[in-house]
Amino acid sequence: MTSERTYHHGDLRRAVLTAALDVIAADGPDALSLRDLARRAGVSHAAPAHHFKDRTGLLTAVAAEGYTLFADALAQAPDLRERGVAYVRFATGHPAYFQVMFRPELHRADDPGLLAAKARATEALRTGVSGLSDAGRGDDARLAGIAAWSLAHGFATLLLSGNLDGPVDGRDPAEVFRVLAGLLFGEQPRSPASGLTSPESS
Repeated sequence: MTSERTYHHGDLRRAVLTAALDVIAADGPDALSLRDLARRAGVSHAAPAHHFKDRTGLLTAVAAEGYTLFADALAQAPDLRERGVAYVRFATGHPAYFQVMFRPELHRADDPGLLAAKARATEALRTGVSGLSDAGRGDDARLAGIAAWSLAHGFATLLLSGNLDGPVDGRDPAEVFRVLAGLLFGEQPRSPASGLTSPESS
């Protein structure tokens, strides 16, 4: 009976990923167990290994999917500040992905799917960093980009961990981020060429 459920489950890979995201959102990535996920998905305990091999493979798939969605979100933003806003909105809208994506010790670093998805996201983040500095290139622009990346990531991380509940106090986090970006970077031109950069691109 279990075997029949395994082969006729439908999209088993999607079912396991969805169950994994639920666990991560509730208890963090360290709580993941392939056996538990198989039970949640209603398949044999060996079925998830067919698609992901092991826990690291599953977390790599989660990260790759997260980076793909992340890149799509960033691509819609017209300028530096709005890319930061998109960053924050992605983190608050997809906290399970966000928890896994930026923990490289959880992934297979050489996974082609993950590498391609990260490359897309990194390119979206660093495009047009020259708009951040008068120099327009070199170390000044690079460091300004790292500062912008740090602001967006730090704000999102503090927000998700509950450390900004008081300061934000029910306000739209995206609007709060816009104010912070204005305080630190001043007004930025609304140009599609503007962007953030990630230290991972070094």
